[in-house]
Amino acid sequence: MTDHAPRRTRLSAAAALAVGSVVSGLLAYVFFALVTRGLGAEAAAPVSVLWSYWGFAAAGVTFPVQHWIARSVAADAREHPVRAALPRVAGLAVVAAAGVGVLAWLLREPLFRDDSPTWPALVVAVTLGSAAMGLVRGVLASRERYGAVGGVLVAENLVRCVVAQVLLSSGVSDPAAYGVALLAGYAALLAWPSAWRLRGGDPATRTSVAFLGGAAAGQVVGQAVLTGGPVLLALANGAPAEVTALFAGLALARVPYTLALGQVSQLTGVLTALVLRGQHTQLARLRRSLTVGTLVVAALAAVLGAGAGPPLLGWVFGADVTLAADQALLLAVGSTFALANLVLTVLVLAHDRAPMLALAWTGALLPGALLYLLGSGGGLDRTAWAFAVVEAVAWLGLLTAATISGRHLRT
Repeated sequence: MTDHAPRRTRLSAAAALAVGSVVSGLLAYVFFALVTRGLGAEAAAPVSVLWSYWGFAAAGVTFPVQHWIARSVAADAREHPVRAALPRVAGLAVVAAAGVGVLAWLLREPLFRDDSPTWPALVVAVTLGSAAMGLVRGVLASRERYGAVGGVLVAENLVRCVVAQVLLSSGVSDPAAYGVALLAGYAALLAWPSAWRLRGGDPATRTSVAFLGGAAAGQVVGQAVLTGGPVLLALANGAPAEVTALFAGLALARVPYTLALGQVSQLTGVLTALVLRGQHTQLARLRRSLTVGTLVVAALAAVLGAGAGPPLLGWVFGADVTLAADQALLLAVGSTFALANLVLTVLVLAHDRAPMLALAWTGALLPGALLYLLGSGGGLDRTAWAFAVVEAVAWLGLLTAATISGRHLRT
């Protein structure tokens, strides 16, 4: 009986995390649908850029911090090394926030069509909030409190939706107010005070933050590809309506990715345990299954994206948010590879091979950049093509990195 009770507890926690991921993902789209429907495609353009950056910061800051904590505790079976390294991590977060804040200030006019300091300040605040989110989710995941991780995911986006609805009901039409609504989601972190207190231990123990650098570098490039299309289009003087349409199309196509992003909280510990135990056969089987599954799902996504993508986009985000069938197809296929890349990223991190992530992503940028610069068609078409190509090439690179890591494990 006692053996079954912990198993039931783990299954319940995993189920709670799955439900939380689904609900959180839906709420994220409800938030942006509220904004686009309330403000219109053109007025919502700066909010779409900030929302894109939020996804960027979640991958480039939240993801590395969360998985660094989860892997460190899984490998060392204690929290003190993480606790001792937190001041350095906080310093890195502040430096990163300042850097992107300066960049956002310099590019405020093409990015946000606004000369005020409001949007750059929001970019800084979102960066710091993303670091705090990584801390809370990482600590909860390392303690196997997956139900609480699901609660954090839901609370973050629920707060955003509530604030946005209050603004709409009050007749607020200033886009910056909805940027503040996005930022307000981080207030949900205060509901889990225990996650801010890491347990003590041997003060002589230390953990390296080099993992963070490799993971962040790879994730920054990967997330720039996944969510940076609207920013690229805005910088290329794309029409505001096209920027919003591309953002909405990417958001819709990566629904499975958004849902899976919360689920991988528990995957880090599981895969790290397999690596530490030298279970190369199970890891090889996982790589084979992921390869076949990705190719099959990508083919299905192409059909569904072209046929159902455009009408679904208008139904969710409003009739003035439109994409052509071929554009929707490319976004759907690229997002399928992005989902596979997420799993492969966690697998490479479990092997403690974070630098290989940056190598795979930077190698994938070249064909995408050439296609964007030399391709024919409008900016929206070239951005969609570049997105799909980079994700597919990165998939090959990450799969190679995972395979090499597995072979080193065997030897």
